[in-house]
Amino acid sequence: MGSHRRLAPSGFDRGITALCALSAAALGAVPAATSAVAAPHDDTRAEVDRLYTEAEKATEAFNQADERADALREQVGQAQDEIARQQERINSMREALGSLAGAQYRSGGLDPTVALLFSEDPRDYLDKAATLDRISARQAGQLDDLQDAMRELAQERAEAAGKLVELEKSRRAVASHKRTVERKLARARQLLNSLPDAERDAYGRASRSGRADLPGLSEAAPASGRAAAAVAAARSALGRPYVWGANGPGGFDCSGLMQWSYAQAGVAIPRTSGDQRYAGRQVPLSEAQPGDLVVYRSDASHVGMYVGDGQVIHAPYPGAPVRYDPVGMMPIASVTRV
Repeated sequence: MGSHRRLAPSGFDRGITALCALSAAALGAVPAATSAVAAPHDDTRAEVDRLYTEAEKATEAFNQADERADALREQVGQAQDEIARQQERINSMREALGSLAGAQYRSGGLDPTVALLFSEDPRDYLDKAATLDRISARQAGQLDDLQDAMRELAQERAEAAGKLVELEKSRRAVASHKRTVERKLARARQLLNSLPDAERDAYGRASRSGRADLPGLSEAAPASGRAAAAVAAARSALGRPYVWGANGPGGFDCSGLMQWSYAQAGVAIPRTSGDQRYAGRQVPLSEAQPGDLVVYRSDASHVGMYVGDGQVIHAPYPGAPVRYDPVGMMPIASVTRV
């Protein structure tokens, strides 16, 4: 995603300041009066940045909760399948025990001593009795197996019920984060719409604030073929819209773009920027190579892909399409080589 607080005057802000100063000199205006007029708009832009930053953090929380809900849904489905298989096994065991008990009843309903007295062939009776003893032992073993299976089934049902409760909590968390994002984005749009048209357009074009000329950056080729493929995928997404909670191909948030780009290279990476931070080996910024993930802010709430020449490709914020920006556009937390 791309909602970020401005930490230093952006190119746009510096340009506006210079323009105001030139205009004041040309017209003989008082600089203090110009500052007084510009200040409310500066405050508005700063507030929009703050809201976008908070919305981005909420979006990453939404993505994490949504991913957790998906995992729980899969676990619940697997548990329900296992319960069905176990129930079928128990039903089969019950049928087998019922058939065996019926055969035993038909063959051994009389007291053994009485049966022996009335038997025409005592030897034949003793052979049958030995067989019945073996059947009884087998029946007892099957009964133990049935009881074990029923205990396992009860445990599986209890675990599945717990997963369902957890899934419901996760669903509520997803809904809560979604409401938070939508509320902050709506307020940001309202503030942007309050700006004059020229300033609103300039805000959308302006690069993120920060250092655009970080020294010592390596201009090496991508670290691997898959990194090169991921860079190519990210470049193919340039111009596509920012859509919070989306991971392509029609729109992206910041971490969604990274996940989609590496997926096109046949590499699976986690969904959220916080998890993507640990999706590979961390390297110094001075050794960054195209394809490396650049994670921003101490809370790892934004991520972009380094593509060389001191630039990243990222999905900035609502209204700003996937684009290039300086790698130093905001505080860098880490650089990860996938």
